[in-house]
Amino acid sequence: MDGDDDDLFRCAVCGISEGDSSNFTQSNLQTNAAVGCGHQFCIPCVERELSRRKIFNCPICDTPVKRVTLSTRSLDDIQCEKDTSWRRRVMKVYNKVQSDFSTLVEYNNYLEEVEDIIWAIVNEEPNAEEMKDKIKKYELQHKAEIATRQSQRADEDRSIADRIAAEQRETERCKREFLEEEKIIAAAKRRFKQESLQVSLGEREEVSKELLDAQRTGYRNEILKVQRNKKAQSEKYNQQGSKVRPPPGGFKNDIKMDRALYLKRQVAGGGIPSGSLLSHEKNWDLAVST
Repeated sequence: MDGDDDDLFRCAVCGISEGDSSNFTQSNLQTNAAVGCGHQFCIPCVERELSRRKIFNCPICDTPVKRVTLSTRSLDDIQCEKDTSWRRRVMKVYNKVQSDFSTLVEYNNYLEEVEDIIWAIVNEEPNAEEMKDKIKKYELQHKAEIATRQSQRADEDRSIADRIAAEQRETERCKREFLEEEKIIAAAKRRFKQESLQVSLGEREEVSKELLDAQRTGYRNEILKVQRNKKAQSEKYNQQGSKVRPPPGGFKNDIKMDRALYLKRQVAGGGIPSGSLLSHEKNWDLAVST
Protein backbone atom coordinates (compact mmCIF):
# COMPACT_ATOMS: atom_id res chain seq x y z
CA MET A 1 0.00 0.00 0.00
CA ASP A 2 2.83 2.39 0.86
CA GLY A 3 4.52 1.52 -2.42
CA ASP A 4 1.38 2.42 -4.37
CA ASP A 5 1.11 5.76 -2.55
CA ASP A 6 4.78 6.47 -3.27
CA ASP A 7 4.24 5.77 -6.98
CA LEU A 8 1.60 8.51 -7.12
CA PHE A 9 4.24 11.15 -6.28
CA ARG A 10 6.93 9.93 -8.68
CA CYS A 11 7.19 9.87 -12.45
CA ALA A 12 5.69 6.61 -13.60
CA VAL A 13 8.32 6.33 -16.37
CA CYS A 14 11.66 7.35 -14.80
CA GLY A 15 10.76 7.33 -11.09
CA ILE A 16 11.93 10.87 -10.37
CA SER A 17 10.10 13.15 -7.91
CA GLU A 18 9.97 16.92 -7.62
CA GLY A 19 12.22 17.00 -4.55
CA ASP A 20 14.92 14.65 -5.85
CA SER A 21 18.45 16.06 -6.12
CA SER A 22 18.70 14.39 -9.52
CA ASN A 23 15.86 16.57 -10.82
CA PHE A 24 18.20 19.21 -12.23
CA THR A 25 15.52 20.98 -14.27
CA GLN A 26 13.16 21.13 -11.25
CA SER A 27 10.34 20.15 -13.59
CA ASN A 28 6.86 19.75 -12.12
CA LEU A 29 5.02 16.47 -12.33
CA GLN A 30 1.82 16.24 -14.34
CA THR A 31 -1.08 14.02 -13.31
CA ASN A 32 -2.93 11.77 -15.71
CA ALA A 33 -6.54 12.72 -14.94
CA ALA A 34 -7.97 9.66 -16.70
CA VAL A 35 -10.23 7.62 -14.44
CA GLY A 36 -8.44 4.60 -13.01
CA CYS A 37 -4.96 6.09 -13.29
CA GLY A 38 -3.93 9.24 -11.41
CA HIS A 39 -0.21 8.56 -11.80
CA GLN A 40 2.24 11.37 -12.45
CA PHE A 41 4.77 12.01 -15.19
CA CYS A 42 7.66 14.45 -15.46
CA ILE A 43 7.66 16.88 -18.40
CA PRO A 44 10.76 15.41 -20.15
CA CYS A 45 9.20 11.92 -20.15
CA VAL A 46 5.88 13.27 -21.40
CA GLU A 47 7.50 15.19 -24.24
CA ARG A 48 9.65 12.23 -25.20
CA GLU A 49 6.77 9.73 -25.25
CA LEU A 50 4.29 12.03 -27.03
CA SER A 51 6.86 12.97 -29.65
CA ARG A 52 6.84 9.33 -30.71
CA ARG A 53 3.09 8.76 -30.66
CA LYS A 54 -0.09 10.64 -29.71
CA ILE A 55 -1.04 8.23 -26.91
CA PHE A 56 1.11 6.09 -24.65
CA ASN A 57 0.10 3.72 -21.87
CA CYS A 58 0.93 4.26 -18.19
CA PRO A 59 3.70 1.79 -17.23
CA ILE A 60 2.01 1.08 -13.87
CA CYS A 61 -1.69 0.61 -14.68
CA ASP A 62 -1.64 0.49 -18.51
CA THR A 63 -4.16 3.36 -18.73
CA PRO A 64 -3.90 5.47 -21.93
CA VAL A 65 -2.17 8.83 -21.40
CA LYS A 66 -3.05 11.77 -23.66
CA ARG A 67 -1.88 15.35 -23.59
CA VAL A 68 -5.45 16.54 -22.91
CA THR A 69 -5.71 14.31 -19.82
CA LEU A 70 -2.52 15.65 -18.21
CA SER A 71 -2.81 18.35 -15.57
CA THR A 72 -0.57 19.98 -12.97
CA ARG A 73 -3.28 19.53 -10.33
CA SER A 74 -3.73 16.45 -8.21
CA LEU A 75 -6.24 13.74 -9.12
CA ASP A 76 -8.33 14.55 -6.03
CA ASP A 77 -8.66 18.21 -7.09
CA ILE A 78 -9.67 17.22 -10.61
CA GLN A 79 -12.22 14.66 -9.44
CA CYS A 80 -13.67 17.08 -6.88
CA GLU A 81 -14.11 19.79 -9.51
CA LYS A 82 -15.66 17.31 -11.92
CA ASP A 83 -18.04 16.01 -9.25
CA THR A 84 -19.09 19.53 -8.28
CA SER A 85 -19.72 20.54 -11.89
CA TRP A 86 -21.84 17.49 -12.76
CA ARG A 87 -23.67 17.57 -9.43
CA ARG A 88 -24.74 21.15 -10.09
CA ARG A 89 -25.98 20.25 -13.59
CA VAL A 90 -27.86 17.13 -12.47
CA MET A 91 -29.44 18.75 -9.41
CA LYS A 92 -30.69 21.57 -11.61
CA VAL A 93 -32.82 19.01 -13.48
CA TYR A 94 -33.60 16.56 -10.68
CA ASN A 95 -34.74 19.30 -8.32
CA LYS A 96 -37.59 17.65 -6.43
CA VAL A 97 -37.86 18.16 -2.66
CA GLN A 98 -39.20 15.96 0.12
CA SER A 99 -42.65 17.58 0.01
CA ASP A 100 -43.10 16.26 -3.55
CA PHE A 101 -43.19 12.66 -2.26
CA SER A 102 -45.80 10.88 -0.17
CA THR A 103 -43.30 8.91 1.92
CA LEU A 104 -39.73 9.36 3.07
CA VAL A 105 -38.74 6.05 1.45
CA GLU A 106 -39.74 7.35 -2.01
CA TYR A 107 -37.72 10.51 -1.43
CA ASN A 108 -34.65 8.53 -0.35
CA ASN A 109 -34.97 6.29 -3.43
CA TYR A 110 -35.12 9.40 -5.59
CA LEU A 111 -31.94 10.79 -3.97
CA GLU A 112 -30.20 7.44 -4.43
CA GLU A 113 -31.10 7.45 -8.12
CA VAL A 114 -29.62 10.94 -8.49
CA GLU A 115 -26.40 9.87 -6.75
CA ASP A 116 -26.11 6.83 -9.04
CA ILE A 117 -26.37 9.11 -12.09
CA ILE A 118 -23.69 11.48 -10.78
CA TRP A 119 -21.37 8.60 -9.82
CA ALA A 120 -21.66 6.93 -13.24
CA ILE A 121 -20.89 10.15 -15.13
CA VAL A 122 -18.06 11.41 -12.90
CA ASN A 123 -16.29 8.06 -12.75
CA GLU A 124 -16.91 7.35 -16.47
CA GLU A 125 -18.69 4.08 -15.86
CA PRO A 126 -19.77 1.97 -18.88
CA ASN A 127 -23.31 3.38 -18.58
CA ALA A 128 -22.17 7.04 -18.38
CA GLU A 129 -23.55 7.96 -21.83
CA GLU A 130 -26.81 6.21 -20.98
CA MET A 131 -27.11 8.34 -17.86
CA LYS A 132 -26.48 11.53 -19.84
CA ASP A 133 -29.26 10.58 -22.27
CA LYS A 134 -31.50 9.83 -19.30
CA ILE A 135 -30.95 13.35 -17.97
CA LYS A 136 -31.85 14.90 -21.34
CA LYS A 137 -35.03 12.83 -21.68
CA TYR A 138 -36.12 13.63 -18.12
CA GLU A 139 -35.52 17.34 -18.71
CA LEU A 140 -37.66 17.32 -21.88
CA GLN A 141 -40.49 15.35 -20.25
CA HIS A 142 -40.66 17.46 -17.07
CA LYS A 143 -39.65 20.85 -18.43
CA ALA A 144 -42.60 22.76 -16.91
CA GLU A 145 -42.26 21.11 -13.50
CA ILE A 146 -38.53 21.80 -13.41
CA ALA A 147 -39.06 25.47 -14.28
CA THR A 148 -41.75 25.79 -11.58
CA ARG A 149 -39.52 24.29 -8.91
CA GLN A 150 -36.59 26.45 -10.01
CA SER A 151 -38.81 29.52 -9.62
CA GLN A 152 -39.90 28.37 -6.16
CA ARG A 153 -36.30 27.75 -5.20
CA ALA A 154 -35.34 31.22 -6.41
CA ASP A 155 -38.13 32.72 -4.29
CA GLU A 156 -36.93 30.77 -1.27
CA ASP A 157 -33.36 31.92 -1.86
CA ARG A 158 -34.52 35.54 -2.10
CA SER A 159 -36.53 35.14 1.09
CA ILE A 160 -33.50 33.70 2.87
CA ALA A 161 -31.31 36.52 1.53
CA ASP A 162 -33.86 39.09 2.76
CA ARG A 163 -33.90 37.50 6.23
CA ILE A 164 -30.12 37.48 6.34
CA ALA A 165 -30.03 41.14 5.28
CA ALA A 166 -32.63 42.01 7.95
CA GLU A 167 -30.60 40.21 10.61
CA GLN A 168 -27.48 42.04 9.48
CA ARG A 169 -29.29 45.39 9.69
CA GLU A 170 -30.57 44.50 13.16
CA THR A 171 -27.05 43.54 14.22
CA GLU A 172 -25.69 46.83 12.90
CA ARG A 173 -28.43 48.72 14.74
CA CYS A 174 -27.64 46.95 18.02
CA LYS A 175 -23.96 47.65 17.46
CA ARG A 176 -24.63 51.35 16.89
CA GLU A 177 -26.80 51.51 20.01
CA PHE A 178 -24.09 49.78 22.04
CA LEU A 179 -21.41 52.18 20.79
CA GLU A 180 -23.69 55.12 21.52
CA GLU A 181 -24.29 53.85 25.05
CA GLU A 182 -20.56 53.45 25.56
CA LYS A 183 -20.03 57.00 24.32
CA ILE A 184 -22.66 58.34 26.71
CA ILE A 185 -21.15 56.42 29.64
CA ALA A 186 -17.65 57.69 28.79
CA ALA A 187 -18.94 61.28 28.60
CA ALA A 188 -20.73 60.91 31.95
CA LYS A 189 -17.59 59.51 33.57
CA ARG A 190 -15.52 62.41 32.24
CA ARG A 191 -18.04 64.90 33.63
CA PHE A 192 -18.07 63.13 36.99
CA LYS A 193 -14.26 63.16 37.16
CA GLN A 194 -14.14 66.81 36.11
CA GLU A 195 -16.69 67.91 38.68
CA SER A 196 -14.98 65.83 41.39
CA LEU A 197 -11.72 67.60 40.59
CA GLN A 198 -13.47 70.99 40.75
CA VAL A 199 -14.89 70.07 44.17
CA SER A 200 -11.45 69.07 45.45
CA LEU A 201 -10.03 72.36 44.14
CA GLY A 202 -12.82 74.33 45.75
CA GLU A 203 -14.22 75.60 42.46
CA ARG A 204 -17.67 74.16 43.22
CA GLU A 205 -19.42 72.91 46.32
CA GLU A 206 -20.45 69.40 45.27
CA VAL A 207 -20.89 67.08 42.32
CA SER A 208 -24.24 67.44 40.55
CA LYS A 209 -26.96 65.11 41.80
CA GLU A 210 -27.66 63.55 38.40
CA LEU A 211 -24.02 62.49 38.04
CA LEU A 212 -24.00 61.02 41.54
CA ASP A 213 -27.17 59.05 40.76
CA ALA A 214 -25.71 57.92 37.44
CA GLN A 215 -22.46 56.86 39.11
CA ARG A 216 -24.31 54.86 41.76
CA THR A 217 -26.51 53.05 39.23
CA GLY A 218 -23.73 52.30 36.77
CA TYR A 219 -24.56 55.30 34.57
CA ARG A 220 -27.73 53.62 33.31
CA ASN A 221 -29.87 56.60 34.36
CA GLU A 222 -27.83 58.85 32.07
CA ILE A 223 -28.33 56.52 29.15
CA LEU A 224 -32.07 56.16 29.72
CA LYS A 225 -32.42 59.92 30.09
CA VAL A 226 -30.70 60.61 26.76
CA GLN A 227 -32.75 57.91 25.02
CA ARG A 228 -36.03 59.29 26.42
CA ASN A 229 -35.12 62.79 25.25
CA LYS A 230 -34.32 61.54 21.74
CA LYS A 231 -37.52 59.54 21.59
CA ALA A 232 -39.59 62.52 22.75
CA GLN A 233 -37.98 64.80 20.17
CA SER A 234 -38.58 62.24 17.42
CA GLU A 235 -42.25 61.81 18.36
CA LYS A 236 -42.73 65.57 18.53
CA TYR A 237 -41.19 66.02 15.09
CA ASN A 238 -43.35 63.25 13.61
CA GLN A 239 -46.52 64.76 15.08
CA GLN A 240 -45.77 68.28 13.89
CA GLY A 241 -44.32 67.29 10.55
CA SER A 242 -41.76 69.23 8.56
CA LYS A 243 -42.55 72.90 8.07
CA VAL A 244 -41.49 75.24 5.29
CA ARG A 245 -39.99 78.46 6.56
CA PRO A 246 -42.21 81.32 5.37
CA PRO A 247 -40.63 84.20 3.41
CA PRO A 248 -40.34 87.70 4.90
CA GLY A 249 -43.84 89.17 5.11
CA GLY A 250 -45.49 85.74 5.07
CA PHE A 251 -47.18 83.81 2.30
CA LYS A 252 -49.41 85.74 -0.12
CA ASN A 253 -52.32 83.89 -1.63
CA ASP A 254 -54.18 86.88 -3.10
CA ILE A 255 -51.69 87.66 -5.88
CA LYS A 256 -53.46 88.45 -9.12
CA MET A 257 -51.98 86.79 -12.18
CA ASP A 258 -51.40 89.26 -15.00
CA ARG A 259 -49.29 89.20 -18.14
CA ALA A 260 -46.26 90.89 -16.61
CA LEU A 261 -46.15 88.52 -13.61
CA TYR A 262 -46.62 85.53 -15.89
CA LEU A 263 -43.70 86.54 -18.12
CA LYS A 264 -41.57 87.25 -15.07
CA ARG A 265 -42.18 83.79 -13.62
CA GLN A 266 -41.53 82.10 -16.95
CA VAL A 267 -38.22 83.92 -17.43
CA ALA A 268 -37.19 83.14 -13.83
CA GLY A 269 -37.54 79.38 -14.25
CA GLY A 270 -40.48 78.36 -16.36
CA GLY A 271 -38.30 76.58 -18.91
CA ILE A 272 -39.17 78.98 -21.78
CA PRO A 273 -36.36 80.98 -23.45
CA SER A 274 -36.74 84.63 -22.54
CA GLY A 275 -36.23 85.74 -26.13
CA SER A 276 -39.01 83.60 -27.61
CA LEU A 277 -42.00 85.91 -27.76
CA LEU A 278 -44.07 83.39 -29.70
CA SER A 279 -43.64 80.88 -26.92
CA HIS A 280 -44.71 83.49 -24.36
CA GLU A 281 -47.81 84.36 -26.36
CA LYS A 282 -48.73 80.70 -26.88
CA ASN A 283 -48.38 79.81 -23.21
CA TRP A 284 -50.19 82.95 -22.10
CA ASP A 285 -53.15 82.12 -24.35
CA LEU A 286 -53.14 78.57 -23.00
CA ALA A 287 -53.07 79.80 -19.38
CA VAL A 288 -55.92 82.24 -19.99
CA SER A 289 -58.05 79.64 -21.78
CA THR A 290 -57.69 77.12 -18.94
